Amino acid sequence: MTKSNEKVTRLVLLALFTAIMLIMSMTPLGYLNIGPLAITLNVIPLGIAAIALGPTGGLAMGAVFGLTSFLQCIGIGGVSAMGAVLFQINPVLAFIQRFVPRVLDGLLIGLLHKFMVSKCGEKISCFITGFLAAFLNTALFMGSLVLLFGQTEYMQELIDGRNVLVFICSFVGINAVFEILASTIITGSIGSVLYKSKVINKLR
Repeated sequence: MTKSNEKVTRLVLLALFTAIMLIMSMTPLGYLNIGPLAITLNVIPLGIAAIALGPTGGLAMGAVFGLTSFLQCIGIGGVSAMGAVLFQINPVLAFIQRFVPRVLDGLLIGLLHKFMVSKCGEKISCFITGFLAAFLNTALFMGSLVLLFGQTEYMQELIDGRNVLVFICSFVGINAVFEILASTIITGSIGSVLYKSKVINKLR
């Protein structure tokens, strides 16, 4: 594949992943709101983009993911109960808390996948990337939530005097477990197929 064709293919794939992310974001497929938190399956196209397009693809899709998450704070593409409250407290910090963790997630899993392929092989690295896409999303999201809003009255009521780690684990609960399982299985399976079909090899 020539460099020109490779660039076109990468752009087409990025556009496809972006379209999938946007469609998911506008439906319960992307954000299934249960209580103050949502089960977020947008980590799946994020992980697949990081596998197929590397750190650049992960970064770009992380930005799309973060933007859709922030827009839900103001009722666009859905409504996030927690996001709406955080936006009222401080809209700038709400944007940072919703956007930055997703960008970092995409970048990090893109870098880690590239490293793991040489260490673990293509198939195993795809499943690990799927796991990390969901795990890091939860860890970075909750970490930024506590860091940026931990001292607010809203968060203090949720934390209720508990240790921060205990609060995070109990708060994310079954949501995080479902996200991690779904992302690991689906992202890993699709990534493995992309490698087997030589689609990814043509882009590297």
